[in-house]
Amino acid sequence: MTSQTITAAASGTWKLGDLTVNRLGFGAMRLTQHGEAFAADAVPRDRDQAIGVLRRAVDLGVNHIDTAAFYFSSLRCANELINQALAPYPDDLVIATKVGPGRDPAGQWLPHATPAQLRGQVEENLRRLGRDHLDVVNLRIVGTASIAERFGALAELREAGLIRHLGLSNVRPHHLAEAQSIAPVVCVQNMYGIGASPEQKEFLGICGEQRIAFVPFYSIAGTGRTAGATTDHSEQVHAIARAHGVSTAQIRLAWTLHQGSHVLAIPGTGDLDHLAQNVAVGSLRLSDEELASLDPHHHETV
Repeated sequence: MTSQTITAAASGTWKLGDLTVNRLGFGAMRLTQHGEAFAADAVPRDRDQAIGVLRRAVDLGVNHIDTAAFYFSSLRCANELINQALAPYPDDLVIATKVGPGRDPAGQWLPHATPAQLRGQVEENLRRLGRDHLDVVNLRIVGTASIAERFGALAELREAGLIRHLGLSNVRPHHLAEAQSIAPVVCVQNMYGIGASPEQKEFLGICGEQRIAFVPFYSIAGTGRTAGATTDHSEQVHAIARAHGVSTAQIRLAWTLHQGSHVLAIPGTGDLDHLAQNVAVGSLRLSDEELASLDPHHHETV
């Protein structure tokens, strides 16, 4: 590699509570298999390849890894791969995980965890990662009902020292307000990308005003979601990608990073070339005109 290699530091930094991370991180969802995450017939990824990608990510300055105990394929478990690749962990590495959803050992989805079951999910993450505490735990939810009981259970684990910081995933603004009345929230992980609705845009702004990190998922995949990068790119995405000599995925990722200094990216891949391309996005600067043409509904730029 040349000395010109772009590292995650090019993306700038943000703080998750008292933990400083580069804004360009790594998501582990796609690490355990080829193709679509959670697919019953997914082919497990080669162990050495997965470990190599994780180690290279850290070499490239990535110090924010997003994972979950339910990220596993028939032979691979993301947390165990992270443990094998990176332990003993670098002092500046922040590992964020999420609880709420669960899968049985055969991979079938279980009902979302009750408050009493959340401790077991936290402990499963601790075991697999080989940690005595978790840096960030996001409560991922479905629906609009109160989260006070579940978030309160995590707040108790934070008081007990098992968790350092708390976040939320797949939530609405009223959930954030409810959680904030119980314990500090350092990040919100929601679906977000080009074409986001005005409500999603407004929520991103609310987080910025409160200095809460906003962590979009599927920002590259878009409508592809767990299957990976969408091919449903607008002509503008293609044109700007050509103008910069980069991929459409890199443009979509750059767009999200331009939505605010509090926006963190967690693109995932099992491919070393894609990893380097994703990290390089931290140095990609889009003009106001380019940002406006990528998403005509969002005229104001940050």
